[in-house]
Amino acid sequence: MTWQLIKDAIKGKEQDFTQLSLKTAIIILAIPMILEMMMESLFAVVDIFFVAKLGENAIATVGLTESVIVLVYAVGFGISMAATALISRRFGERRYRDAGAAAFQLLLVGGVISILLGVLGWIFAADILRLMGAEEDVVQSGVVYSRIIFAGNTAIMLLFLINGAFRGAGLAHLAMRSLWIANGLNIVLDPLLIFGLGSFTGFGLEGAAIATTTGRGIGVLYQLYHLFAGSDKLRILKEDLIVKWGVIQKIMSIAVGGMGQFLIDSVSWLALTRMNAEFGSASLAGYTLAFRILIFTILPAWGLSGAAATLVGQNLGAEQPARAEKAVWLTVRYTVIFLAAMTGVYLLFAEDLAGFFTDIPEVKEVAAKGLMVVVLGYVFYAVGMVITQAFNGAGDTRTPAWINIAVLWGLEIPLAYILAFPLEMGYLGIFISISFSHSFHALVAYYIFRKGKWKEMKV
Repeated sequence: MTWQLIKDAIKGKEQDFTQLSLKTAIIILAIPMILEMMMESLFAVVDIFFVAKLGENAIATVGLTESVIVLVYAVGFGISMAATALISRRFGERRYRDAGAAAFQLLLVGGVISILLGVLGWIFAADILRLMGAEEDVVQSGVVYSRIIFAGNTAIMLLFLINGAFRGAGLAHLAMRSLWIANGLNIVLDPLLIFGLGSFTGFGLEGAAIATTTGRGIGVLYQLYHLFAGSDKLRILKEDLIVKWGVIQKIMSIAVGGMGQFLIDSVSWLALTRMNAEFGSASLAGYTLAFRILIFTILPAWGLSGAAATLVGQNLGAEQPARAEKAVWLTVRYTVIFLAAMTGVYLLFAEDLAGFFTDIPEVKEVAAKGLMVVVLGYVFYAVGMVITQAFNGAGDTRTPAWINIAVLWGLEIPLAYILAFPLEMGYLGIFISISFSHSFHALVAYYIFRKGKWKEMKV
């Protein structure tokens, strides 16, 4: 029975998630989402493994560029939330044609925004790195890498939002496959384009950016094929290829809260990264390395929690709010178990994990300490992650945004500054602030979720 469920999840057998057993529904949705996020986290680890061979300036460049490109992620994440909320609700209502029409409007919104951001990123890449506190040699060696990443952000944006649409429709297997294609190509191309092969000498750090942009671009082509020429219920037809301002307005209404969530989180991340830059390139490199390693478990947990968003949206669409809430608590249980187990792994093997990626003593020390401190809040993160996804699946993207403002800006940034500078704890104070603040964030989200207003959202 279990093996058959796994096969159905990976192959994408069509299911009615408003009627299926909740445990079965979570498994079928979560398996491809976890595999999708595992590939994303694997790429993040493999990418930094190769980049680390180029030295601490290269690691610092990647860290600073990612701290800014998360602003693009924020927009893509927000529109992706709108995609999941809108399409899951339409599927719960059995209005499949309306779901396809909404998908085209999502493409329009994401495409236009990403092109504008790409042009600005290309023009101001060097200024952005300096603004983030990069030393001049880091700017000189990393500006081309940053330009390529910024210019290729359309692939990032579309990959995010189309996968959000697939998940909302219960087509998690397509989201998984597109990310496996994208990041599988990244992993293959990374060493080839960074270091070369035979007479081909490679492009160094710029090769990592080319590999990322190429892999994600091909992943998007796979997504578009299934949206326009696939045989699934979520399809964009010729008659859908018109601008519908009413739908775009609805998308933006939901997406603004989602963008706000990620932008608030991103600004907090930028502030923490900027603080870390005050302690030198080794501290910044260790900070970047620690979070690349943590992503290897955070992203699969995020994939597992994604099942809650789809189940909440579709069951609210089918007018089954009690079933939607039950799905959330079941998903919380599974996510807590996973991250509790990972906490033990990191506490036992933090130094070994950091040492696998770098042999620079200062960088290794920062990364290992960061791992051990941040994972102390992992069990709380599990609760907060799932509840946030549940809010978003219901279309209530603004509540998590307000929570982020209160906790991340009102608590995390000031606490990090006080611990790092006045109390002279340095980079360790920043890691402590992250662990404490995100744990508190989960408690606030839990309290608000229990009030149940999310069940009344109209999408």
